[in-house]
Amino acid sequence: MELSLKCNTRPSGSKANALRRSGQIPAVLYGHKGAESIDLAVDKKTAELLVRDASLNNTLVDITVADISWSGKALLREVQSHPWKHNLYHLSFFAVGTQDSLILSLPVQVVGEADGVKNKGGSLDLQMNEINIRCAPDNIPDAVEVDVTSLDSGQSLHIKDIVLPAGVEALDDPEQVVVMVSGGRGGDASAAEA
Repeated sequence: MELSLKCNTRPSGSKANALRRSGQIPAVLYGHKGAESIDLAVDKKTAELLVRDASLNNTLVDITVADISWSGKALLREVQSHPWKHNLYHLSFFAVGTQDSLILSLPVQVVGEADGVKNKGGSLDLQMNEINIRCAPDNIPDAVEVDVTSLDSGQSLHIKDIVLPAGVEALDDPEQVVVMVSGGRGGDASAAEA
């Protein structure tokens, strides 16, 4: 998923609380010029919609900073908010235009219904909720899709078994179990009876 954000630089000397009272959220953009950063002000409603639709360290955001004529792609790195009111306090972005590849944690998305669950009454156990990957900034998948259709009772899928999109590399241990089918008739149930 790719989102866009239009914002301006934060006026020098502006206080964060005064900015929030005026309907703006303080933000910062890192990495657009090496170690240099830009202090930004983002419209509160725009920031709330962005945070609702984006996931940290996973969603590319097209950022345009109108008053300095800068635009580029960035990842939403950090969201600071009130612990129980959930009011936004601050956003942090990291520019990725100069990066050849990024390391990200993507959520695991199960696709299909396992044969061992559908026909044998087993249960699907997700062992990993996220997988660490490396890919180009313009090739970030929304999730790592894991097709479980062929899994029978007692079988599991490892990271090495997952078919990733071209240009995406898994960084976790290839032998690590991502998902398995436990219980049901046959498979580990018969082994337990023996």
